[in-house]
Amino acid sequence: MLAALARWIGFLTMTAAVVGGLLLTAGFFWFAVQISSEEVTLDRKADGIVALTGAASRIPDAIELLASERGKRLLITGVHRATSASEIARLTPLYSKFFICCIDLDRSALNTLGNALETKRWTREHNFTSLVVVTSNWHMPRAMAEIAHQLPDVALIPYPVISEKVKTEPWWQNIGTARFLVAEYLKYLFALGRMRLDFDGAL
Repeated sequence: MLAALARWIGFLTMTAAVVGGLLLTAGFFWFAVQISSEEVTLDRKADGIVALTGAASRIPDAIELLASERGKRLLITGVHRATSASEIARLTPLYSKFFICCIDLDRSALNTLGNALETKRWTREHNFTSLVVVTSNWHMPRAMAEIAHQLPDVALIPYPVISEKVKTEPWWQNIGTARFLVAEYLKYLFALGRMRLDFDGAL
């Protein structure tokens, strides 16, 4: 009887492992499909724009959105503490005037969760009800999940910036891209798991 019970437990364990593996794999394919491979044209406006640092092209794109009146103010979150506003302004010299009136810098965020918390503080401070979120295409699913968790009542409009880390060819044809996306997928799953336990995050 004990042998039969052991076999039954082993069968259930193996079945659970196979089902779990299939779900994990299916989830990764869903995740990969969410990553935009082309530049998008933003045809909607929002109250504010938030750009998460991490790739040089994110900031110029966000400032151009501000200049084209896609939002009233711009938050650049995750700026290095030693980086001045004038240094960032040099990235887009044609739009340097916006740093005087309409661009806020956050130097406290160290990761995506920190970005979301600072975005929440800034959004509440300005009473915004809609945001354009600017970050790299591969980072967008996790960034949107983190910010949505902190601001469930705010409309979020994604503006993915095409990244050099994700090559233009299909990810399955480039082992480096595939590994990078798997790592980001695991970070995304970890963030979702943490958010399920964070009952006070959206308060």
